[in-house]
Parts: sequence; structure tokens; C-alpha cells
Amino acid sequence: MICDTTKVKLHYEVSGSGLPLVMLHGNGEDISIFEKALPVLEKHFTVYRVDSRGHGESSPVRMLHYEEMADDIYGFITLLQLDRPVVYGFSDGGIMALLLAAEHPDSVRAIAASGANTSPKGLKWLYRFGYSKLWVFTHDIKARLMITEPHIGKDDLGKIKVPALITAGEKDCIKLSDTRFIASSIPNSRLLILSGENHSSYVVNSEKIAEILAENFTGENSLI
Repeated sequence: MICDTTKVKLHYEVSGSGLPLVMLHGNGEDISIFEKALPVLEKHFTVYRVDSRGHGESSPVRMLHYEEMADDIYGFITLLQLDRPVVYGFSDGGIMALLLAAEHPDSVRAIAASGANTSPKGLKWLYRFGYSKLWVFTHDIKARLMITEPHIGKDDLGKIKVPALITAGEKDCIKLSDTRFIASSIPNSRLLILSGENHSSYVVNSEKIAEILAENFTGENSLI
């Protein structure tokens, strides 16, 4: 399906029933990374998987900026008249979830962000160096995005008043100090560092993220 926000056309798929859950993928990916998680998620949520602008089957663009990508999701939620969904984002999607909750707090019920960073320096040096080389040699706008953005400060995170689940892998490419900074700066947050996991191992083509979301947003241990 396509949602036309006037700025871009966003490709999305919807399945399941229950509380609305918007799922946002990472840099260079598309909604297919969540397919293995769907059987679990669909038992608890109406799942909306969205391709970000410049990714998957959504509109191609000449440049990428996180704030515009987050605004796209606000437009998506508004146009589909979703009733304050939970918004989950992985990596770039996590950054989008943070920005969305900071700028449009009334549009979401809660957020979850996995492997998000507040600035390019939140990436461990080796990964930042690799993406810098990729940009120099290919001029890939997705690589440029990762080495120039985001710029999220403590005050921005302090605007997030909805419950937030912040996760990262023990072996993540994001500095643990940045992950802890995010969680400590959001008033109502829960931090989960996953032992033995890397940046994507518990999210991409994995059921683990579905179990984490179900545990944290439904049932006795729910944040909401």
C-alpha cells in the first residue's frame, strides 16, 4: 500500500490486530527485515511496517535528513488516523522515533529505539571511518546521512514525555555511553542492553525483537 504525504509516497504493509505499532527499519534496509518478527507481533498489535523515504518502494530522494524522515512518519500517522501508536525504530528508524516523539509528542503512545545514536560520534570510530570512506568513494546519500547527522541533545530528549524503551546489543556499533545517555535523558525510559547481541542480530530477520516489544508494551511489565 502507498501513503501519499504530499512530500513523499511511503510504501507500507499492515497486518495483525490490536494496539497500533509502527515499525521503522534502518539505513539501507526495508520492511522485509521484520518478516520473521511478524508472527509474534501480529498476536499483540496491528503492525504497520513502513519503508522510509529513499528506501524500499517509497519515493526516491536526492538527499536524506533525519528530521524530514521523522516528519514523514508524523504525516503517515496523521493521514492514516492512527490512534497514538507505539513507534518502534531500529538504527536510523530509532533516530526517527526519538525525533518524532520529541517534536510531536501527542502523536504517539510510546516509542522504542534500538541501536540509535544522538550524533555521528555516537558511532564507534571504526564504523564512522568506514562510512566516511564509503561516502568519499561512492557519494551514497545513505552513507552521508550517517556521518553528518543526527544532532540530538539532552534538551531534545527531555521533550520526550511518553514511555520509551531504549535497547542496544552488548556488541553494538553504537557506543554504550551514547545509548545510556539517551535512556538517562528521557524522563520515562527503560534501558535494555542485550548480552551477546550486536547492532542488528536481535532485530534483522529475528523473532527476538517481537518478543521484546510484546513483553514491554503488553502484559504485566508494560510501559504503557
